[in-house]
Amino acid sequence: MYVQEAHPTDGRQTDSNVAEGILFRQHQSYGEREEVAQTCSLDLHITLPVLVEEIDNLIDEAYGAAPERLYVIDADGRVAYHGGAGPHFFDLDEWEQAIEVCVGKAKVTG
Repeated sequence: MYVQEAHPTDGRQTDSNVAEGILFRQHQSYGEREEVAQTCSLDLHITLPVLVEEIDNLIDEAYGAAPERLYVIDADGRVAYHGGAGPHFFDLDEWEQAIEVCVGKAKVTG
């Protein structure tokens, strides 16, 4: 899920973003957010579908996306896993296990 910019050029920019050329202003429209999401997806070679949040930021606010969160949504659309605030409280093994459980259930019921 691509949400609002965490470190926009017109806000709290980080030195690492400047060094890496990650320079985007805070989105002013859904179209602009969608365009930046597509750029990030291509640059990061993300092969999964990327959902783009509406400009109202309700998902970001509801799920506490900042700084980062890892979620797994099951086939029924329910949250099957909610990880800690990243990157310091990520448990990638736990996240991977949640994905495997969801994929396994989908194969059994699908």
